[in-house]
Amino acid sequence: MCGCIHPGVLVCSLKRDIPQEIEPGGYHIVRFPFSDDESYDAHAMHQSIQPDAFVINDDGWDDDDRSGLIWPTRSGWGTLHALIQWGSPAATATEYRDQFVRDPLGLFAPPDTTATDHRAPSPGGQYWSKTHGIFVHPGVPLALRVAHNAPIPLALTLAEFKLAIHPAA
Repeated sequence: MCGCIHPGVLVCSLKRDIPQEIEPGGYHIVRFPFSDDESYDAHAMHQSIQPDAFVINDDGWDDDDRSGLIWPTRSGWGTLHALIQWGSPAATATEYRDQFVRDPLGLFAPPDTTATDHRAPSPGGQYWSKTHGIFVHPGVPLALRVAHNAPIPLALTLAEFKLAIHPAA
């Protein structure tokens, strides 16, 4: 017996199917709604009242980078998953980028990126999924970030961001 408050695997699964305009240039946090029927957050890792007492208004989640944060509720081995789908670009992008990041807003420490991928566009749609494992800790939020190099904003049309925390000995 581990003596854990929550034995077993804890899961937070977020989905966004409302397009998010991504400006060209640097990385941008993918933002997720708090009450989406497709999302799952039984362990309160993606809440509008965040662990550091910051509050995101229910109608303002799409404008606030904090709506893209998952706050792990215990330490352990975190398996991160992402699904990323871009809309048809009105301008040519020659590179799409994505990454997972610890403390992406630098709230407690400098951002720490991992699993950064740079991809050339495919002849069909720009649809990718990825999985990566890292140690996670309460108080260190996680996010999914994306970027592109088109000269105009592009629509991220579907995104999923998931964390499964496995107990680590």
